[in-house]
Formats: sequence, structure tokens, C-alpha cells
Amino acid sequence: MSLVSFFKSNGENGFGYSSTAEEVTEGIDLTGKNILITGCNSGLGKESARVLALRGATIFGTARTKEKAESTATELKIERFHGFACELSDPRSVRNCVEEVKATGHKIDVLMCNAGIMALPNLEESHGFELQFFTNHIGHFILVIGLLGSLSENGRVVMLSSSAHKMAPNGGIEFDNLDGKKGYQPWKAYGQSKIANLLFAKELAIRFKGTGKTAYAVHPGVIQTNLSRHMASISNTIFSLAGPVFLKSIEEGAATQCYVATSPNIENLSGSYFADCNVSGTRREANDKNLSKKLFDVSLEIIEKLK
Repeated sequence: MSLVSFFKSNGENGFGYSSTAEEVTEGIDLTGKNILITGCNSGLGKESARVLALRGATIFGTARTKEKAESTATELKIERFHGFACELSDPRSVRNCVEEVKATGHKIDVLMCNAGIMALPNLEESHGFELQFFTNHIGHFILVIGLLGSLSENGRVVMLSSSAHKMAPNGGIEFDNLDGKKGYQPWKAYGQSKIANLLFAKELAIRFKGTGKTAYAVHPGVIQTNLSRHMASISNTIFSLAGPVFLKSIEEGAATQCYVATSPNIENLSGSYFADCNVSGTRREANDKNLSKKLFDVSLEIIEKLK
């Protein structure tokens, strides 16, 4: 348990900062449920796969390669598992994943968009767009849009955002600088990709209105996972020193996304942003319906031009 947890009380649902994924899913039977998790081979995705499989779910796990995805099932001894390659920075890989998931003939009950990259020290691009925006948002956008028809009647989309969405540039999204060439700052670019995840969940919730489908965004907390592999060594040193005191464990970090994926008590909270397993506040732009619609429309235009 981290020092921070001593200063944070649990929410009305009984869960909070130090709750674990196993705790928040205790007593929930996921037998017959199909849950797709991107980035299932490490960190929060791996722990989510383990816990949700423990509760009876069939896991549709994706990683950069099918071998990496399937290694998760082998290591964790998950019997009900389908592995897929899904390199989020490669539209062809994402679209192949969509088709392979559809080919199984199964409905998906939860799309957990967990994978991502963070704070690349230098500007990198994919298909003419800054790599964090493209990987974290556009890659998942292609996946989710492609699988909307495969969502079950009460299917959920769970987007991993971050409190770092508050680091996004003024206005939330710099539509005139999506390639980063007018100025690149690692954390601002990461923040932009995370507010994009949040806005996507908000827009999906609006479009799902009147159906049984729901969408949510979550902040897992600050955890040292493979997500930080691109960060400067000084940041990683801070992570190592602060970890025992301030950082969540992997088990705690996966709690919010597992809670939102499975809780029977949040159907009327579609579009909400969760942190520590409870609804949390966001930056003002994250609730701008005009901005979420514009991002959705621009994202559609982007993916229609991608090969």
C-alpha cells in the first residue's frame, strides 16, 4: 500500500485508491462474456486479462504480435483466450485485427482500449501524424469503429485516458498541429492523446444514447509499467525512488478499468471519467460536446485516407 492511500478515502462504492482489480471484481461472474484487451502482454493489460479470466471471461487479447499476445495466455494459464496481432501505429495491422475478431463470430462485451505509448522524448510520426496521437487515439479509433457492429447489446467501451489529459495544449486538441511540426513537447503531446481518448469515450456515449451500449474513460493512476519505457532516464530514476511511497502497484492500477468493465452499477454513468474506481472531474475541454464531435469527424476523415 502506498503512502498516498492513507490520505485518500474510498468512494461510496467502497473502492478507492488502494483497491485492487481482484477486489473490485470479487463476486462478479463473467462466464460467457468476451472481453477484448489491447496490450494484454504486459502491465495493466496483463493484470486485467488475468483477473477478468479469473472471473470467467473469455479474453480476446491483442499485442504487437500474435506470439506476444498468446504468451500471456500461456504464462497466466488462461484457457479461454484468443490472441491477435494489433500494432496500433499500423492501420493495416489494426484492420486485420478487426477482421480476425469478426471472423470468430463472437460478440464482444467489453472493448478495453488499454495499450499506449507515453512521453516520447523526440518527435516521431506515423502516416504524417505525431506518434502518440496516432497510436493512442487513431489506432484505437480504427479498432473501436471497426468493431462497433460486434459489440453486444449491452457492450461497453473502456478507454484508458489519464490525468495527464490536463497537460494537453490550450483548447484540448491542436488540430493544426497533429503532426507536431509546429512545436513538440513530449508531455503536451501525450496529454493531447489522452484527452483525445477521453473525448472519444464522451462522443461514443452520446452516440450510444438510446441503446444498451455504454462508453467510459478511466485514469488508472501513476504506475511504473512498460508505458514509461520511452521516458528519459532521470524520470525513470524518480519512478524508482518514489515507487514504494507514491506509485500504485500493477494490481491497484488495473482496478479502475476492471471496475468500469464489469460493475453492474454504472450503466447510467456512460460518458463518465473514472479515477480510483469512482467518477472524477476532468479538464473543462473534456466536456465540450462540440470538441468531441469535431475530433470524431476529423478522426473519421483521417482513417478514411489511411491505407
